[in-house]
Amino acid sequence: MLKHRGFPGRLPGTDFQFVIRRPSKTGPTKLVSRERFKDRRPADRRADEGFIRALWEQFGDQPFERGNLDAGRLSWFFGREVVPAEDPFDPESYDALLVIDVNRARAAFPDVIGD
Repeated sequence: MLKHRGFPGRLPGTDFQFVIRRPSKTGPTKLVSRERFKDRRPADRRADEGFIRALWEQFGDQPFERGNLDAGRLSWFFGREVVPAEDPFDPESYDALLVIDVNRARAAFPDVIGD
């Protein structure tokens, strides 16, 4: 499992986790697309913005390996702002390649990903 050096471990001042410390003994958690509803709590929205900002600053529009990125946090973006960068895609692999869909990310988070 690739550890993304320099990537924040969590949203500063909170317990919203962005990365995991070690691989799971039972294997990687499967990435699934989770629905983000408009009535999410402000803290959840800040965590979403902080995570997509960290992804953008670390990887930009280039493909990246899932590695130690938290599957739960990543699943809030999977299938929308973050999409598979390879075909076939294995949602249960630490080696899976992902990429930010810049147009969708810009529409959802205009303050993070500007023009």
